[in-house]
Amino acid sequence: MARKIGMWMYQNGGGDAIEKKLVNQLKERGIKTVTGLNLRHAIAKNGHIIHEGRKLDKLDLFFSYNAGEQTQYQMFLYQALNRVIPMVNSYDAFALTEDKFQTAFTLRQHGVATPSFKLCHRDDTHELKKIIKKWNRMVYKPTDGWGGVGLTKIENEVTLDTLLPFLNQMDLRFFYVEKFIDYDNTDYRIDVVDGQFVACYGRRAGGNDWRTNVTSGGSVFLRDPDDAVIDLAIRAAEVCGTDIAGVDIIYDREKEEYVVLEVNGIPAFATPEQEKMGLDFNDRKIELIVDLIDRKTRK
Repeated sequence: MARKIGMWMYQNGGGDAIEKKLVNQLKERGIKTVTGLNLRHAIAKNGHIIHEGRKLDKLDLFFSYNAGEQTQYQMFLYQALNRVIPMVNSYDAFALTEDKFQTAFTLRQHGVATPSFKLCHRDDTHELKKIIKKWNRMVYKPTDGWGGVGLTKIENEVTLDTLLPFLNQMDLRFFYVEKFIDYDNTDYRIDVVDGQFVACYGRRAGGNDWRTNVTSGGSVFLRDPDDAVIDLAIRAAEVCGTDIAGVDIIYDREKEEYVVLEVNGIPAFATPEQEKMGLDFNDRKIELIVDLIDRKTRK
């Protein structure tokens, strides 16, 4: 019987072309692909998860690769579906990398360098003021944000006092902060698939901003990593249990070491514009993903 997988792939920024290449290469391996499986349109009924009349739990694998359109409902069904069929990435790995605190905590537990961090109860402003006095500068991060949205640099206790009423209005249960790292306003994005290095590029903060995220005004540039950066990224991806990961790394000039900022479970492929500037890793990434799916679906 032919193997059959489900896929939900982002369509903007060249994602539609990536999907076609994945589908064609999987077909060459004898693997059929059902595309457009947005769990937002699925229901759970009598032990099955059904999307447009198809029982998704009867598929051989589900590949979800759409960071921008995730909802709580989709993730709830993602978790249930992962109990009965293989995933890329697994739900556990996906959920871990969606949470910045849980990611940093797990990495530190396994000896992977990250910025110093604290998680405080929302009422523990005394602890936050102790931290800013010790660190001088820190960054407030929403634990579930992406693209640099919500990141706030806190320069001193006055800035903290100004920020706290705003955060309290948001009815947050806790505050997650990281020590601000002295770095050169550039980072490394390392793509890893199935434990193998795929590619590296750099991002540079724009203007007076300190965030390197493209959605926050950062720009992408070609960058060659050394072995230490690659090894750190592969280790971080392994610790988080990710089949596919984009690991963000910066160089801490004070401690003179590389540190992992984030592990992204759905790192984008190079856009057509980025490919024109020399980021040519898409074909290798597609090949490794196809190999991974092929292996995971073999009975």
